[in-house]
Amino acid sequence: MLFHTHPTSGIPLYLQLIEQVKHAVETGALREGDRLPTIRKVSEDLVMNPNTVVRAYRELEQAGVIEVRHGSGAYVKESGGRARVIQKAQSIVQSALERLEALDITEDEIRRVFENELAQIQMQKRTP
Repeated sequence: MLFHTHPTSGIPLYLQLIEQVKHAVETGALREGDRLPTIRKVSEDLVMNPNTVVRAYRELEQAGVIEVRHGSGAYVKESGGRARVIQKAQSIVQSALERLEALDITEDEIRRVFENELAQIQMQKRTP
C-alpha cells in the first residue's frame, strides 16, 4: 500500500493523507499521470471514512497536485518540474549526508549544523 496513517498522532487523517500524496509526488513515487487509488480503496485500506478521503482529494485538487476526472478517478497533475527540483535537492542532501557521515558526525550534530545554517540564511534574508 502506498499510504499509511497514524490515527493516534493527533494530526487529522485527511492532512496525513494530503502530506503523503504530496511527498509521493515530490519523491517520484507518484508521477505525472499516475492514477491514485480510488476513494473506496483508500478508505478501506486505511480504515477511514470515505468522506475523509474525499476531503483530502478535494484539497489536493485545489492545490493543483491532482486532477479529479469524474467517473475516471484522480490523477497526478503535471507539477511544472517541481518534483524534479525536489529530487535534485534530495540527491544533493544525500551526497552531503554521505560526506558528513564519513567525518563521523552524529545525526544530532548533523541536525544542529543544518538548522544553524538555515537560521543563518533566514537572518541574511531579514537584514537588507
